[in-house]
Amino acid sequence: MNRPFRFPVAAAFLSAVSLFALTGCGRKSTQQAGALPPQQVQVITVQAQPVHVSTRLPGRLEAFEIAMVRPQVTGVIQKRLFTEGADVVTGQQLYQIDPSAYQAVYDSASGQLAQARANAATAQAKLERYGPLVKAHAVSKQEYDDALASARSADAQILIAKGQVEAASVNLRYTKVDAPITGRIGRSLLTVGALATSGQTGNLAVITRLDPIYVDVNLPAVSLLRLRREVASGRIHTSADNTVPVSLEMEDGSVYDLSGKMEFSEVNVDEATATVIVRAVFPNPKKLLLPGMYVHATLDEGIDPNALLVPQQAVSRNTHGDPQVLAVDADNKVILRPVTTSATHDADWIISSGLKAGDRVIVIGLQKVHPGDKVQPVPFGGDSSPEEKK
Repeated sequence: MNRPFRFPVAAAFLSAVSLFALTGCGRKSTQQAGALPPQQVQVITVQAQPVHVSTRLPGRLEAFEIAMVRPQVTGVIQKRLFTEGADVVTGQQLYQIDPSAYQAVYDSASGQLAQARANAATAQAKLERYGPLVKAHAVSKQEYDDALASARSADAQILIAKGQVEAASVNLRYTKVDAPITGRIGRSLLTVGALATSGQTGNLAVITRLDPIYVDVNLPAVSLLRLRREVASGRIHTSADNTVPVSLEMEDGSVYDLSGKMEFSEVNVDEATATVIVRAVFPNPKKLLLPGMYVHATLDEGIDPNALLVPQQAVSRNTHGDPQVLAVDADNKVILRPVTTSATHDADWIISSGLKAGDRVIVIGLQKVHPGDKVQPVPFGGDSSPEEKK
């Protein structure tokens, strides 16, 4: 007779013990995995320190003065009296336009003035004779009045003739084309024998004053407001005459050896770029700087005695483009701090608000932590870890 198969009691007990052991081991592994140590991050402790503040901006050189030399009278150019590309001074004759026609007009006007003066002398003598005669009733009152009107008319003719002489003299003087300013003159756009026309739109030549010279840069409007506010409050110390010094870097990277100063800012803000044109003036005795050159101007804003510096890599931006940093509080927890940056200093941002001296800011490990996380802060060593560089 066949007996039913029975599982041994001892085997069943061993199986249950093994299953319990395996289950307990799995729970222990899970608990250990959830108890990871805090993420290590590198931080800097923000300290107030004096910083030399400057702003570097691109700009263009503009001439201090420009004179477009054009003829004031019509005539053929007889002479060119300057060397192209040379320096000229105010009042120096540049061209001679044929003066013969204007000399004739001047001579005629001078003759008419002489004739008017002779007529006036005759009329005045007649009036003086008629004065006693009218009192003696030797001439009529009407005859005296006519003599008086003739004398006054002769005086008026003198004034008219003087005006004609002056006009003719001006035109005759304009046949000598003089330099209106001191500067360097360019090439002559008309040659000897060419017809110069009064009121023409083309130039005979262009004179440019090169010393001093302007540098025009586009400064963000917020930076201009900050600069003015900090100068007024005394946070930024400028030079003795309360001007902002400016240095210049040429297009080839060389530094111009003379410094300038900020002289002017535009009264309107460009709506498209939110910038203001700031003009600096530079001495240019060697004429090395020429209008139209592209340069970089550095505005020296002075010394900020209590600047807070944060490495640029520690500052990120939110979806609205506003700067922010991750800081570590007293409990070593990560907190998000909105900040305001004012300018750069080497590889650091200057923080104008949002932080205070003693705050700890995360520099390395930003990608691995979030606000509220517990971290293990260590001093910033300056170099990113391999994981941070990935």
